Amino acid sequence: MSSIPFATVPPIGYGPGSQPDDGEEGLAYLPMPSGMRTYDARLPEIDDPGRFAPALATLEAIRAALAAWTPNGTTTIALGGLDAENRALLDETLGEGEVSIVVEAPGERIEIQEASCAGIWRVRGSTTGGPGKAPAVRERIEIAAFPRGALVRAFPREWPVDADFATRLRPGVVNAPAILTEIVHRSRERRPGGLPHVVNMSLLPHTPEDRAMIEAGLGRGGITILSRGYGNCRIDATAMKDVWYVRYYNSADTLILDTIEVTEVPDVACAAPEDIADSAVRIADILDSLK
Repeated sequence: MSSIPFATVPPIGYGPGSQPDDGEEGLAYLPMPSGMRTYDARLPEIDDPGRFAPALATLEAIRAALAAWTPNGTTTIALGGLDAENRALLDETLGEGEVSIVVEAPGERIEIQEASCAGIWRVRGSTTGGPGKAPAVRERIEIAAFPRGALVRAFPREWPVDADFATRLRPGVVNAPAILTEIVHRSRERRPGGLPHVVNMSLLPHTPEDRAMIEAGLGRGGITILSRGYGNCRIDATAMKDVWYVRYYNSADTLILDTIEVTEVPDVACAAPEDIADSAVRIADILDSLK
């Protein structure tokens, strides 16, 4: 029996001519994030510790609350007893961290800034006031992984999306009905303490009409969060309970990851337990240096 030699096919993408010449452009990569923030202790000088006893007492209350913090715990510290100088010392000592939050509620606006030590939140709420009433401003400090005062205002009590919203045919809509059905199901079935569910919009094919339908179906909630770490992350609450838009940008402000998360609050906005423990130590060190 005669033998037939096997034909060999050279691999594609190898050998002469498969690589770009020296004069040709190489692969184009998105710029990577840069400029990550680091902790910088703030140690203001105090000539008269007695004059700033209220601010030092507030810092001691913050340290004690951090040391006693437990997961899901929240402690509120009032600032009504501080005069302008003591408030200025407290502001300088706490500094500003990575996370900022804006809460828009009917007749009320709350601005929240994380301190340079994780788990410490400066909360400033203002009301518009009624006819003949001046706007009221309230300030406090909240010790928590994420401020509860903001979370309770994140979502409206009800978001009336009728059952057949995702089934209506619309021009240009392709994948929105399936995406919406998945998100609504996950939102309604979610229980406290459950694992987050993430829909990666960057990987899912969708049209502009799909995006418009998804945004119409989910609505808008009352919170916007900006986390400035290794690049930026913008988080917006939808009107559907426990559903968030989470978008990541690099240092060139280019969108690099677009997701929808079903969770109580996205982890990227929360202080980690080990960071809160570190904050207790750092505030103790600051107090020692100020006294």
